[in-house]
Amino acid sequence: MRYKLTRPCLRAFTSPFRTLEVCCVRAPRAFPVSIAPTPRFPTRRTLQTTAAPRFAVTQRRQEEAEEMVTVNTTSRLAALRSLMKERKVDIYVVPSEDSHASEYVAACDGRRGFISGFSGSAGTAVITHDKAALATDGRYFNQASKQLDANWTLLKQGLQDVPTWQEWAADQSAGGKTVGLDPTLISSSVAEKLNESIKKNGGAGLEAVPENLVDLVWASERPARPSEPIVLLSEKYAGKDSASKLTELRKELEKKKSAGFVVSLLDEVAWLFNLRGSDIAYNPVFFSYAVVTQDSATLYADSSKLTPEAKSYLEENKIAVKPYDALFVDTKALASQAEANGEGSTPKKYLISTKASWALKLALGGDKFVDEVRSPVGDAKAIKNETELNGMRQCHIRDGAALTEFFAWLEDQLINKKAVLDEVAAADKLEEIRSKHKDFVGLSFDTISSTGANAAVIHYKPEKGSCGVIDPNAIYLCDSGAQFFDGTTDTTRTLHFGTPTEAEKTAYTLVLKGNIALDTAVFPKGTTGFAIDALARQFLWKSGLDYRHGTGHGVGSYLCVHEGPIGIGTRKQYIDVPLAAGNVLSIEPGYYEDGAYGIRIENLAIVREVKTKCSFGDKPYLGFEHVTMVPYCRNLIDVSLLTEEEKKWLNDSNKEILANTEGFFKDDPLTHAWLVRETQPF
Repeated sequence: MRYKLTRPCLRAFTSPFRTLEVCCVRAPRAFPVSIAPTPRFPTRRTLQTTAAPRFAVTQRRQEEAEEMVTVNTTSRLAALRSLMKERKVDIYVVPSEDSHASEYVAACDGRRGFISGFSGSAGTAVITHDKAALATDGRYFNQASKQLDANWTLLKQGLQDVPTWQEWAADQSAGGKTVGLDPTLISSSVAEKLNESIKKNGGAGLEAVPENLVDLVWASERPARPSEPIVLLSEKYAGKDSASKLTELRKELEKKKSAGFVVSLLDEVAWLFNLRGSDIAYNPVFFSYAVVTQDSATLYADSSKLTPEAKSYLEENKIAVKPYDALFVDTKALASQAEANGEGSTPKKYLISTKASWALKLALGGDKFVDEVRSPVGDAKAIKNETELNGMRQCHIRDGAALTEFFAWLEDQLINKKAVLDEVAAADKLEEIRSKHKDFVGLSFDTISSTGANAAVIHYKPEKGSCGVIDPNAIYLCDSGAQFFDGTTDTTRTLHFGTPTEAEKTAYTLVLKGNIALDTAVFPKGTTGFAIDALARQFLWKSGLDYRHGTGHGVGSYLCVHEGPIGIGTRKQYIDVPLAAGNVLSIEPGYYEDGAYGIRIENLAIVREVKTKCSFGDKPYLGFEHVTMVPYCRNLIDVSLLTEEEKKWLNDSNKEILANTEGFFKDDPLTHAWLVRETQPF
């Protein structure tokens, strides 16, 4: 059964979910130290890559890593195409996201990874009866080119003359062909634009296929849906009770004269009700929806997963609980209620996020009953309260101490003890060290532990038995983070334990200068992350260099390490959403010399009001307060490239790091000596 794209359609759609992770870089097996990993939070490693511009200075190159694992997708595509013929679908689209527009998905939701063999977190697959294309961005060009087999064409998004996946699908539809997809996996705005593009190119249009065809191909091999507990987050960490959050949301609904808001993003549901789960690795969320009106709040989730404390809290706050799948059953009643509460022939509309699925909008009755808006819950969540901000400061001190201990240990192992360590052994050791600290829950993403050429792979994924052995004479990049009850961390440091090349030192220092420039920026209220992105790139640009990723992303409070709607970069959403006091986001410029090394320096920072001599336009002015407490690599800094102001910033930062973390190492002379050495003034 299929449904053409029509605005008044009232049909509801449901479908299961999934994901797959399959690749790595081969390197000699190491002799790892004995390390006990921490099992308290689910983990998953994700690999991403980029093709970086060449660095013009003479440098020591390293051997290219061997090919990543390529998955043979011939039989999978054949099975999918057979189902497409049965259902008269000429072109089938497989997005990366789940039904909640999640960036990272549960294992059961990795349809695109399964059908294509490409395991990066971003990308869309488009399959015809004789072709298959995978579109992804610059972070993943290398990875995708190595993971995709001969059945696939790689569409490198953002490069000149390369079509988007929408353009490619529309082009393939010429001659009256039909494009189909699972409507729970795409937003209605994207679906409508795609439908217009298809028809403009002579296609029959876009059709919603309610039964996901990749699910049918995956069949019994598809991972089961997770059923992890849903727990209550204490208000001593959340800083605000759910009743207060609901009151504020209802004020927004009243302003918009809406019937209610249907919450579809998982982190927004978790934040709104002060609940946390672990259905998606590293992300403390759970499968759920919510509906909030002026006189009711309903959580749609598996009630058997709720702990007694969570159930009691929901009851106290007058929040009803219904089965997860009941939302789509209730949508007709919601539409009827909106119509009954309207004025004359105009119903009061329900609000949904612009990221909500096409299926959800259709189920609620389409444009007559639904308005798509930037989520008011997302906006509120992005502005942390004082409890959350203080938690961010405190957890970063503990996390900084853990990273400092790890780097001191790693240098000692490699240089003094001449140990042979692979990238996974190092990552596991870091997790072990982190787990000793107060309020630690687990990792916030899979640790990117990368040596030499692997560091040029932006979101590299080391795998035991096939990862690199850490070379003490090469750059080592570690991008890692943790989930604590009082906050979420994400820090990148690039180190060199031997003698770096002049090219490596120059690149590192240019990246550091960009980090300092953004950290010290002052800007009027209303400024967007798009407007200040160039501050971090300016020094690289002067040398003809750049990096193919954003400069900063929002970070949740014991929630997703990537949190919208704010960020720093060139994405469209960063043009539309200004930064605000209370936002927490990363500052992470980098440079990647493909096949040789990679450099990234990442701090988390709080947006706050700053005092200025003047106040043009009577506007408040904003700046950043960095909370990351980890030293920078002295060995990689070319001091001659720093201004006096930059050296002062660096010295002040080092003094702050030493003061905040030194107390953790009273009984650890090795780490204390390393910390003191790395924070000496320039």
